[in-house]
Amino acid sequence: MLWLEQGLYLKVHEMENGPRPLPLQSGFSIHTAYRVLGCFNPSETSDAYYILSNDRDEIWFICNRHLRTVGLINEGSDFRLPLTAHQ
Repeated sequence: MLWLEQGLYLKVHEMENGPRPLPLQSGFSIHTAYRVLGCFNPSETSDAYYILSNDRDEIWFICNRHLRTVGLINEGSDFRLPLTAHQ
């Protein structure tokens, strides 16, 4: 596990033929910002996997290559926010 800035939110930008799991096929949406719950970096790869809660309240490890930053939002404790509220 890696330490991350608290309140970091990411959005999904799924890569075609990118690393599995594909977030848009795993309960995530392009219209939502997801709060980072943690990050894992396996020693056998240069990719990092962010731990996010999807729209079905499931916990997933999503490859950093599918994600883009939204911002740091320290107030509140929501797992997900509509992107229009913070763009």
